[in-house]
Amino acid sequence: MNCGPSMPGSVETSLQALYRDVDRIAGLLHSFHGDRLRCRKGCADCCIDGITVFEVEARYILKNCSRLFRTHPAHPPGACAFLDSEGSCRIYGFRPYVCRTQGLPLRWIDEDRRPSPVEMRDICPLNDPGPPIVELPSDACWSIGPFEARLAGLQREMSGGPMKRVLLRDLFEPDRAGRLSGGHPREQRKERS
Repeated sequence: MNCGPSMPGSVETSLQALYRDVDRIAGLLHSFHGDRLRCRKGCADCCIDGITVFEVEARYILKNCSRLFRTHPAHPPGACAFLDSEGSCRIYGFRPYVCRTQGLPLRWIDEDRRPSPVEMRDICPLNDPGPPIVELPSDACWSIGPFEARLAGLQREMSGGPMKRVLLRDLFEPDRAGRLSGGHPREQRKERS
C-alpha cells in the first residue's frame, strides 16, 4: 500500500498523462537519433545532486515509491539520491519529467537576449557526435517550454500557491519531505509502530 503525501486524484491522473506524452515524444526522438544517443542503463553522468522538481512531482514520487524510502538509504552525495550502486535509477517508472528527457538534443528560446530572442540548443556531451546540433530541424530536438508549462499548471492546481521546487535528495529527509504535507513514509511507518 502506498502511504505518501496526498495529491488530488485528478492531478495525479493529469501528471501520468503528461508523462505518457513526454515518453511518447522522447521515444520518437530516441528512434530518430538512433546510435547518437549513448544514454543506456547505468549511464548516470546527468544524474547529479542538485536536481529539483516541482512539488507535484515530489509528491508523486513519495506516494509511489514509499517502500524505497522505508527500506533503502539515499545514494551517497555527488550523484542522484535515487541511483543504486550500479548507477541505475531505483524510481525509473516514476522518474520526474527532467529525467525522462535527459540526453536528447534540447532547444529553447532565450527571451532575455537582446535585441531579440534567440533559439538556444544543447546536448549531453556523450551524445554530441553526429550532425551539428545547430543544423538539426526543430522537430528533431526536445523543445523546452510546453511541458514545463503543463507541469506548472498542475502545480498551481494542486497547491494554489507559489511554485515550489524540491531537491530530489530532500525526499530522503523526513523533516524536509514531511513539509510537502502528508508526512514522509519513514515517519508514517514510525507512527504506525
